[in-house]
Amino acid sequence: MTRGGLTVAVMAGALVLSGCASMSSLDWDLRPSAGFSTSDAARAATAARPAPDARGVISYPGYQVVVAQRGERVADIAARLGLDAGALARHNAIAPDATLRGGELLVLPSRVSEPEGLSSGAITTTPLAPGATTPPGAEPVRHTVERGETAFTIARLYNVTPRALADWNGLPADMSVREGQILMIPVATQTITQAAAGAPMNATGVATEATAPATTSQPGQGSPTPVPPSAATPLPDSNPERSGQTAGATAATPPVADMGAQRTEGPRLSMPVQGRIIRAYAQGRNEGIGIGAPEGTEVHAAAAGTVAAITQDTDQVPIMVIRHENNLLTVYANIDNIRVARGDRVSRGQSIATVRHGDPSFLHFEVREGFDSVDPMPYLQ
Repeated sequence: MTRGGLTVAVMAGALVLSGCASMSSLDWDLRPSAGFSTSDAARAATAARPAPDARGVISYPGYQVVVAQRGERVADIAARLGLDAGALARHNAIAPDATLRGGELLVLPSRVSEPEGLSSGAITTTPLAPGATTPPGAEPVRHTVERGETAFTIARLYNVTPRALADWNGLPADMSVREGQILMIPVATQTITQAAAGAPMNATGVATEATAPATTSQPGQGSPTPVPPSAATPLPDSNPERSGQTAGATAATPPVADMGAQRTEGPRLSMPVQGRIIRAYAQGRNEGIGIGAPEGTEVHAAAAGTVAAITQDTDQVPIMVIRHENNLLTVYANIDNIRVARGDRVSRGQSIATVRHGDPSFLHFEVREGFDSVDPMPYLQ
């Protein structure tokens, strides 16, 4: 089973991360300490999700979605909107009697009538701009979740933050998604601004770059000419004496031994299990390495750190994320019998789980520098 998509709940897990139900309190960018900057990993800013009408419906030119109230069942929503409960449930890969969270989205299989006074195809107002409508060019793209995908991999695919994806779709605190679920991809603030200004949009509703206006000034205009160096002040001696060497000395100072060249260091990370590498790192396809090991083999922490998340992907495969110094993360998947909990401090070499049954059985191991996966082998050698 390929674990390239297992990037998975890695960060989803590392982002899962909150014990509370409030999505706003999560540490979405895994900042290890106050003042640490993760600006390089920031995604494009996204606008707030448009507010629904009195029925909970948000209408776009191409489709409609409904925002569930806390405790509502799929069948209740279907009855309220005059839709077939089975069709609504099948369209969203969910059971008709499933109880929904407040704020969770369902995509409607067919269009329902617009509220009186709202033109067909118009988009409802956003809470940040009462009375205004989102331009048609800014209609969100829909994404159907496939097996093995997670909120994090989907967010990265569309270059949005997992938090924005969660806010727009009412995802739970553990960021879980289900196979067949339809997600709305948040619209970038810049896209809405450009769409409102009439900027050309591509097929996915993203504003295309406009041609820059030609400059009206000649090259060099407005730039002060630098003052040339003065010859009045003599330059320093081009051959100064070495530090500690007196004038007229003829004996060369003996070289100082390079102690740094004699220093040896072990690998930055230790092997989490002993075994043969059966799957190599391939960025974009396999974001880690596969280490072959028998079922039940002890899995050890590759370095000291804190357990940032314990979660699972859509195949219910357990995943653990450990955060280390310098914004480094290690990820362990295909594991069972987890022996630590989120928030625990672990030491290098500490037993944290065992290898899960598989054919073949192996440990999937990733190393991440912030959000980016890197080849684990240089860290292990």
